Amino acid sequence: MNPSSAQNLAVPKDLRRAALHWLQETDAHVKAQGVRSLALAWTEGGMALDADNHLDPEGGIPGRPSKPELVAPLAVKHRSMRTVEGRSALIHALAHIEFNAINLALDALWRFPGMPADYYADWLQVASEEALHYSLLAAHLATLGYAYGDFSAHNSLWDMAEKTSGDVLARMALVPRTLEARGLDASPAVRAKLAQAGDDAAAAILDIILRDEIGHVAIGNKWYAWLCCGRGLDPIAAYADLALQYKAPPLRGPFNLEARRAAGFTDAELAALKLPLAT
Repeated sequence: MNPSSAQNLAVPKDLRRAALHWLQETDAHVKAQGVRSLALAWTEGGMALDADNHLDPEGGIPGRPSKPELVAPLAVKHRSMRTVEGRSALIHALAHIEFNAINLALDALWRFPGMPADYYADWLQVASEEALHYSLLAAHLATLGYAYGDFSAHNSLWDMAEKTSGDVLARMALVPRTLEARGLDASPAVRAKLAQAGDDAAAAILDIILRDEIGHVAIGNKWYAWLCCGRGLDPIAAYADLALQYKAPPLRGPFNLEARRAAGFTDAELAALKLPLAT
């Protein structure tokens, strides 16, 4: 029996337990493959769902490989896009974002009990699509002579996951609707850099990612609105309070308003982007 077969046999048949299993996987390639297989098994009716069970991880989370070396965001080196190494460093940074996004989606799936079944199905879809994005970027990186782990990276995405681990409302507000929405804003400029450098294959991958990330942010908006409604909260006021409480990074333009509208942000929410948070 090969190692991947043994790994698949060890996967729990409950969706949330399986999400925790793959969150703890340390091999990035195996994690991405496993999450895609999990999504297929769920679609084919091969997984159960216990939405009310409170789970406790037995090991550390998230599972990640020994490389890349994690450094402070300002310590990540910027390289010239005129070189293969520079383009590779950028694609590596994107692959690292997508690897973290797999973990973020899996964490949203297993961590918060008592949500509707559609919530867990939505975050499984997100995890599967993030796994595809990571795999596309890692494969393209290999054509340039590099692999995931060859450059340093930072951990700010997962830092916010840890901060919001105790409240699903805070998680929905500050991960998909804040950090991932910032990706919608940044994507056009990053795509233009890659295209201008002649890397049409990488630019095409960015097109796929932007398309899917609009859907991911929409899922965050959907469940944030649902939770605000259930708690009797005004979404805009609640967001401002949560951003201050959890020290979310400030939102700075330019904003991709078209993508944000497609992801479900209301006109009032888009107008609030231009207002400084109260202190």
